[in-house]
Amino acid sequence: MASSKEQRRRVRDYQARQTVHEHKRSRRRRDNIIAVIAVVVAGGLGTAATLAYNSQHEADVDASESQTTQPTETGSTEPTATDGTRTDAVPDPSYAEDRTWTGTMVVNGVELAVELDGAAAPQAVSAVVKSAQDGYYDGKVCHRMTTSPGFELLQCGSKGGDGMGEPAFQYGPIENAPEDDAYAAGTIAMARQSGNANSNGYQFFIVYGDTSIPSDAAGGYTVIGQVTGGLDQLKDDVVSLGVEGDAPDGTPVEPVSIESFIVE
Repeated sequence: MASSKEQRRRVRDYQARQTVHEHKRSRRRRDNIIAVIAVVVAGGLGTAATLAYNSQHEADVDASESQTTQPTETGSTEPTATDGTRTDAVPDPSYAEDRTWTGTMVVNGVELAVELDGAAAPQAVSAVVKSAQDGYYDGKVCHRMTTSPGFELLQCGSKGGDGMGEPAFQYGPIENAPEDDAYAAGTIAMARQSGNANSNGYQFFIVYGDTSIPSDAAGGYTVIGQVTGGLDQLKDDVVSLGVEGDAPDGTPVEPVSIESFIVE
């Protein structure tokens, strides 16, 4: 397990990157407004091209900065409900039926037996179960892997395969987060935006080695269940290949994807 001093350093580094990121976003918004005013005054024909470039540039920056020391999703944080929760197409918590769901997830040929706790995390389990039943996860990429002792996880489920969140599918609250910030090997938990309890989405992470993740301003991370079989094979066949550039956090050397995810 990482020391408390190391964890505090990670949090400070993460918060510093977030501050820089938000500054860049604010500056881009300001520049966009100035650019639009200038184009309107000039009466030129380049308005669409200018806005398209700025929009794409912001998306590119978001994608490049999405890999942090926390299992985060990036994307819009604008709410559609008064409590800040995105409710578009998110199933009601009752869909989890207050029960344990069992199934299999096949990742790069490795069959993982899983259990999802619909009683402990009804909203998140409802969302994941419904998405799995609809075939959403089939073929989705596991875009991020971490390999530092005490911080060992594989993050999957991004719609575009780049860690970006899906604004039309965000929800809360945080459910079933460990009080001691300890996520045991085999834990399956939801990724979210930093500091935003209502930004759970499609992405989840599999903890393949005992991991400590400090809570942020919003709290911890929703634990939806456990891998009950196949974890050692996942480590041998997938994790052992490492991360690009031999980095401790980043894109797996060999592409990793979910071949199928079946729960019942």
